[in-house]
Amino acid sequence: MTPGNKNILIVNVNWIGDVIFSTPFIKAVRGAYPESRIACLLHPRCIEVLEGNPDINEIIVYDEEGSHRGFLGKARLVLDLKKKKFDIAFILHRSFTKALLVFLSGAKDRIGYPTKNRGLFLTKAVDLPDQELHKVEQFLNIARSSGIPVKDARYRFFINDTHRSRIRQLLRENGIGDKDALAVLCPGGNWDMKRWPKENFASLADMLIEKLGLKVVLSGAKKDEALTNGIRGIMKNGCAVSCGKTTLKELGALLERANLVVANDTGPMHLAVAMNAKTIALFGPTSPELTGPYGGGNYSVIWKTKDCDVPCYDMTCADNRCMALISAEEVFDKARELLK
Repeated sequence: MTPGNKNILIVNVNWIGDVIFSTPFIKAVRGAYPESRIACLLHPRCIEVLEGNPDINEIIVYDEEGSHRGFLGKARLVLDLKKKKFDIAFILHRSFTKALLVFLSGAKDRIGYPTKNRGLFLTKAVDLPDQELHKVEQFLNIARSSGIPVKDARYRFFINDTHRSRIRQLLRENGIGDKDALAVLCPGGNWDMKRWPKENFASLADMLIEKLGLKVVLSGAKKDEALTNGIRGIMKNGCAVSCGKTTLKELGALLERANLVVANDTGPMHLAVAMNAKTIALFGPTSPELTGPYGGGNYSVIWKTKDCDVPCYDMTCADNRCMALISAEEVFDKARELLK
């Protein structure tokens, strides 16, 4: 496969953190095909992750729960992809359906892992690694197997001054000035077992305020409002809550502004690393070796397990014991160390 003026499709994954993992792959493809047109097929919830990314020319939304639901919706998507006449499709998502859609679109070269019996839809089936790799490396393995050199494994996320200005305004509305030292705590997670107990977040927030003089913002999506309000309710000191008040780009600006970020294994944690924030990542039932921060940055991982296989999906675990093993004092000590 030689560089040139190609029409390239990258079929991306469905979650914010995973799409952040894909950005080093996208950069590698752009480096190998500097004159080509690169489009990315993407779930609606992840659009902001790639908006403004100079490595891609177009985002194609695949709304499989909405406009592309069912046979007719997928047929419309296939017709739209056919019109674009892709020369190469890199299929990062491992689903059968996405490989089938790309096959039906008529893309000439179709490259990806032959998972879920979809090898017949691929023109190049990339050998699965002998051992589990970090998700960034799972994607980069597709690049290397296609003869694409990889020079950089760092995340890429782009914001502008409008996003920064909005965050300055939001912070000022909450009594936080431009020169105030700021900690952003992200207590959410897409399933409960990944979440550090709210009492621990409250204790940590109070220590950061009382012992280090930091202002604290509890951040998350709108669905995290009850969680963050619960944390604020048991704190001894006041703090701001930004849940539901920021776009993903504005969250990136908030994390960039922070002197410290503490987060569970979530998309915002990876976003903080992408913004080069000093970040403490808290892990229990998932493995930082597979989904932890990656590719450089100023971060530290605290990981505890308790007689459990990792990753652990035991939704019946009553005490969330692995996350509960991480004490607020331990995280505070790590924070003080990072802030030196």
